Amino acid sequence: MQSTQFDRILRRLATVLSVVILTLCLIYTTTGILLSFYYEPTAGGAYNSLKMINTQIPYGWLFYRTHEIAGNGLIAIALVQIVVMFLGRQFSQSWLVAWVSGILLTLSAIALDWTAMLLDWTQEGYWRFSIELGTIEAIPFIGEQLRNILTGGGAINTLTVEHLYTIHSYIIAAATLILAVVHLLALLWQEQQFYPVSNQLPETSLVES
Repeated sequence: MQSTQFDRILRRLATVLSVVILTLCLIYTTTGILLSFYYEPTAGGAYNSLKMINTQIPYGWLFYRTHEIAGNGLIAIALVQIVVMFLGRQFSQSWLVAWVSGILLTLSAIALDWTAMLLDWTQEGYWRFSIELGTIEAIPFIGEQLRNILTGGGAINTLTVEHLYTIHSYIIAAATLILAVVHLLALLWQEQQFYPVSNQLPETSLVES
């Protein structure tokens, strides 16, 4: 009975966390769209456009800060979700969609943060990206191709910012939102399968008694 109650709590917690994840995805996407009206994805204009958003655009600083907080929160909650599902010992085949979507969602959230490191065009972001770009280039067989995709085939410049902005805003952001919806639907389906059985337990025991 304790195990059943514990599983029920973890299932409900996983569902609640999936709702939080989807909410954060929607906030991140919405604020990202609002920021894109003023953001300039160029080596010379990225920093100045973000500075303008923070200082001159009404409530621009709020949208920018909310965008950052939602992105960081998405990573944190997605990692917590994986831990909750692991503690719930949900390893059956019926949980495959929830597990796959949850893991891919976590990786996508991390990828969103990673591709955003150069979009503000600061010294810290530039040198951090340069170091990690060297690590990517060292990957056997595909390292050089990945580097060319990210940088545009040359040095870190405007083309690199444009490539990262496109990958960040149109590819990874869309994939993250879709995965968040799939993950929530998978967990809702699991709850629907679990609770009817649980609700029949007291009735069965009364009939037997």
